[in-house]
Amino acid sequence: MMPMVDGLQLLQRIRSEPEWQDLPVLMISSMDPEDGTAKALGLGASDFVAKPFRVKELLARVESQLKRGRELRMAHEESRARGAIADILHELTDSVKSDEIYQILARRVARALNISRCSLVLAKPGDVYGTVVAAYENPMLRNLRIELARYPEMLKALETDQPVIIGDVPSDPLFVEVRAMWARSGTPVPTQSVVALPFRMREEQCGVLYLRTVHGEAPLGDEDAQFADTVIKAAVAAIEKAHDFETVVSDKERLEFLAATDALTGCLNRRALLEAVAHEVDRARRYNLVLALLMVDLDHFKRINDTLGHLVGDTVLRQLGEMLLRDARSVDAVARYGGEEFVILLPETAAHGAMMFADRMRQRIANFSFGEPTRPVRITVSVGVACFPDPAVDTPESFIALADAALYRAKADGRNVVRQ
Repeated sequence: MMPMVDGLQLLQRIRSEPEWQDLPVLMISSMDPEDGTAKALGLGASDFVAKPFRVKELLARVESQLKRGRELRMAHEESRARGAIADILHELTDSVKSDEIYQILARRVARALNISRCSLVLAKPGDVYGTVVAAYENPMLRNLRIELARYPEMLKALETDQPVIIGDVPSDPLFVEVRAMWARSGTPVPTQSVVALPFRMREEQCGVLYLRTVHGEAPLGDEDAQFADTVIKAAVAAIEKAHDFETVVSDKERLEFLAATDALTGCLNRRALLEAVAHEVDRARRYNLVLALLMVDLDHFKRINDTLGHLVGDTVLRQLGEMLLRDARSVDAVARYGGEEFVILLPETAAHGAMMFADRMRQRIANFSFGEPTRPVRITVSVGVACFPDPAVDTPESFIALADAALYRAKADGRNVVRQ
């Protein structure tokens, strides 16, 4: 007899804990079998065995519960996988751009498998180089060219058109030459296991879904590869649709680009900026991302127009626009907001990074000689920085207004400064 508590009370306590609700419990008791069975099953026992018990019968009942538990776990995992795939495909259908689809795939597969590294690489059999179009571990990475000889698992997947699963990279013979190369170059490689899954579009091999784990993470196995393979094969239709759409609209986009561009500076115009801000705010809200917006204003620009003429002023604006476009990343948006005001939209950039970028840009502008070489012009800029999420931001206009208010503080603080 247990002190302070009997078996039924203990069972009740076990079943009251959420983490133990699915745990099979066999009640073994000297209670009357009929009464004991009714009470035990009523409190959530999986089975009841009366004392004195027979060892073979007890072991058979234990094995029966273990088998049932394995079946339930398999059914649960299968259901979870189907649900995850359905969620991923639902999110994919919300996008018509192939680069967004690649990013969604890398992010969702990595999160579903609880791994830290997942990439999509476009390449065909026989290619020397591949192009990384998305990487979960680096969301800002776009179209990175890689040498496929450094990735024997990818080469094998492309050559055989079969999944390649490596449970232990440091010891697998496929990596003998690559490990020697890593050793010669002193390159630390934390990768523990990899899965390379080839995929096709239009019946032709076109790339690899590339999964990795590092030391300390559970190694990838057949179930992980099967889940990822199901996802990528189901996603191919969405990727093909996106490619078709991009081909059809390419000419239209060129015309729209001209319509959205400021003729003097080559930056986006005000209308295109508002559309870009609306898109990025919506994307940041939907995917829980950060976003920064910089309002850049030339200090005392009227003096340049009044003393040197509007042609010189236009040259300064054009050169400043070119500088901002050069310094921006491919995912950033640079716009001429009006007059001497420019706006830079920085997706997936937090406040600290935005402030550092803004101050580097401010210093570069202050040290640059604008105008003609024979008649250089020195200018400075004031910069206001706004970041999302922010309670004050619910529209593109309110986001820009937040940056404008920060710009006003920069002007009030003496100009040629950055304020948030």
